[in-house]
Amino acid sequence: MFFTFMLPVLLIAMFGSMFSQSVGTVSLPVQDLDGGPAAHAFLDALNRTGAVSIQLVPATEDFSAYIKDHSLALALQIPAGFSDSVAQSVSNANASLAQVILFGDPSRSTYQMAQGATNGAVEMMNFQLAGARPVLGMQVETLPGTKGHSYMDFFLPGVIGMTVMSVSLYGMTEICSSYRNKGYFKLLATTTIRKYEWLTTKFVVYSAMLIGSLLVTYVIGVLAFGMSVSLTPLTFVFILAGCFLFISMGMLLGTVIKDSETGMAITNAIGFPMMFLAGSFFPIESFPGFLQGVASFMPLTYLNNGLRDTMVYGNTGAALVDLAVVLLAVLILALASSRLMSWKEA
Repeated sequence: MFFTFMLPVLLIAMFGSMFSQSVGTVSLPVQDLDGGPAAHAFLDALNRTGAVSIQLVPATEDFSAYIKDHSLALALQIPAGFSDSVAQSVSNANASLAQVILFGDPSRSTYQMAQGATNGAVEMMNFQLAGARPVLGMQVETLPGTKGHSYMDFFLPGVIGMTVMSVSLYGMTEICSSYRNKGYFKLLATTTIRKYEWLTTKFVVYSAMLIGSLLVTYVIGVLAFGMSVSLTPLTFVFILAGCFLFISMGMLLGTVIKDSETGMAITNAIGFPMMFLAGSFFPIESFPGFLQGVASFMPLTYLNNGLRDTMVYGNTGAALVDLAVVLLAVLILALASSRLMSWKEA
């Protein structure tokens, strides 16, 4: 019933929301070091394109450090003296063009949208100031820390995160619901095995499988596609934390839902949206605003973001924040599942 009715509806709703909009809005941090009238006019022109949502970065911030600390995929800087350069270009056709600098990660789909919007604002001001004679230009630079990265580098951590969720969540839900229906939990209650010991064995087995999957996927990605991601100690911490998170979620579902077929249907209804909305395949910032809000409540979002922060961007600070969110979800789900699960009542 799930694959016949619910899955098509979920796919239509998700992909329709993501791709049916004619113009998306991309969040674009902007640092204005000029503060003059030309800079304000450019920001107004950029805002009128409707393609970007401007977020001003204080001029006192070290822009390179700000980009790295926030793992930004896009950023725009208006350099000091921009207004003076515009005035000189307008009065003297031989003067150098006034430049705005767009920093971007070419591996992200939002990069092209921001580049098009910035170029549109540049052309709009050129037309207004000098009848389309070039007085402004756009300089494009790769974001610090992203040089050499491709879409496949972005893609690999998402695949790893999705695998952690799929193996742990689906596997544990099926085991718990099956054990309950077949009376295996009642048999286990007659043995000396305790719940935490049983759960620990499942965690060890799934963790070993997932670490093996990580290593195989990483080797294939590097050898076959030339990926430049790194395996850091935090990568393995995220694998273990994600494994325990989705094992706890699966145990909770398998405990609350007594029918195995219903349990798997509900697991599909939870798992499939997370696969597509938690940033496994597409950057979350390219989604409509309400879908970004939905993604912020999905634990897989923070697992994917944390893996990318440590494997791709080398941003340990941001990765630790994502890890804290994952561990908080682990604590909540583990406590809930352990309290609700009773072998004697199964």
